[in-house]
Amino acid sequence: MLAYVIRRVFAGVIMLIVMSIVTFALFFATPIDQETFICGKNCSAAQKKQTAAALGYDDNFAEQWVAFAKGVVVGRDYPNDPKLRETAPQTIARCDAPCLGYSRQQSNTVTNLIKETFPVSFSIAISAFVLWMVGGVLFGVIAALKRGTIIDRGVVGLSLIVYAFPTFFVGLLLYKFVAIQWGLTEIPRYTSIADGGITGWMGSLTLPAITLAVFFMAAYVRMTRSYVIESFHEDYVRTARAKGLPERTVTFKHALRAALTPIVTMAGLDFAGLMGGAIITESVFNYPGMGKLAVAASNDFDLPTTVGLVILLAAFVIIANIIVDLLYAVIDPRVRLG
Repeated sequence: MLAYVIRRVFAGVIMLIVMSIVTFALFFATPIDQETFICGKNCSAAQKKQTAAALGYDDNFAEQWVAFAKGVVVGRDYPNDPKLRETAPQTIARCDAPCLGYSRQQSNTVTNLIKETFPVSFSIAISAFVLWMVGGVLFGVIAALKRGTIIDRGVVGLSLIVYAFPTFFVGLLLYKFVAIQWGLTEIPRYTSIADGGITGWMGSLTLPAITLAVFFMAAYVRMTRSYVIESFHEDYVRTARAKGLPERTVTFKHALRAALTPIVTMAGLDFAGLMGGAIITESVFNYPGMGKLAVAASNDFDLPTTVGLVILLAAFVIIANIIVDLLYAVIDPRVRLG
């Protein structure tokens, strides 16, 4: 098992490095002149040159990526040019590791900007993940146990209807009717644990989490139902029933455990993608998360912030893959031999 873990972690690190190079190369190739946006239209050529040197934009691609990678590991100082740090010490900005860049437009490091907005996006994502996993697996098992009945048709039919609705549409419906027209909840406004405690924090996440969860929940209801029904026809389930084991034990200990293998695989990958969905949901409810940061960076042509966000979200996908592989090995020991 230890050898398997080491192999997967090593492969993940290599993927992170390759992903950062590709992402950095894509944004490096854009024709956007960053120093012009930072310095302004009335900037002289000398001022633009100094700005480019301060932020490292005048270096070639390899030098910029090496400086970026070094900043992730040990941090870095801005201005990037040591000579400028000697002549203009007041412009120094220390970016501690892991440094994802410096946004001159917002006069802050990308790491600090993400630290301020990440808790909001992650809170919505993790809340939605819990809701969709519990609801999706629970209703999927119920539909499988009641296969062919009106309960089965109702659960599957409702999941198909919900699955057809875009996330932003569900969010707008909940916002308008649940919060505003019916007044069942307060107007959604993000509250941190420090400000509102656990109750206030969870209350502020209710509508955004439901908005993000229902789409995935609908898919997992049908997926769980399918895998559980398939497991019921396996020989080991027939043997368990022949031994006289209670139906609850047969369902949850044998059939559901086998069905969880592909479900866990999909859940890990979907959770990584969920961060992107959380960004859209934040826009609907106007929450101060990474979605708001991404929109601001796009409007201001803030490439360092955009690069940092893209690399962070891509890293989530890779890390989720590693975690899924490890959980897969726990659920199915045969995987460790591969």
